[in-house]
Amino acid sequence: MGYHVADASQVEWNERDPTVDGHEKRSLAEITEAAQLKNSRARVWRYPPGTRGRRHADKVQEEVFVVISGRMTMLLGEPYERVDVGTGSVVAVEPNTPLQVRNEAGEELVVFIYGAPAEQGGADFFDDPGEL
Repeated sequence: MGYHVADASQVEWNERDPTVDGHEKRSLAEITEAAQLKNSRARVWRYPPGTRGRRHADKVQEEVFVVISGRMTMLLGEPYERVDVGTGSVVAVEPNTPLQVRNEAGEELVVFIYGAPAEQGGADFFDDPGEL
């Protein structure tokens, strides 16, 4: 078949432990398998207010972040630069660029994250800078 649909009503959501003690759990839907992607990887993430992911630099993948709803704060580079973007915005990050996704807003953040190539080449992890 030449196409595949990842129907939002049929995608399973999984929780991830918080990266900071006392924060709420984030949740994700694996789109890679649902859409049968072969040359890339994709997930949809839900970040409750005040939560954040791990600060890291992917060694192989170019990553694209598409804000579906809410406002996303990213810390990009080393030392980091804070970038705030809203619904409909796209941020593309080259391999080996330190990044962190954060929800500094008072509403849920929903973000589609897409990476290519599909292979995972590992990542370097960085200290969380804490509250901004």
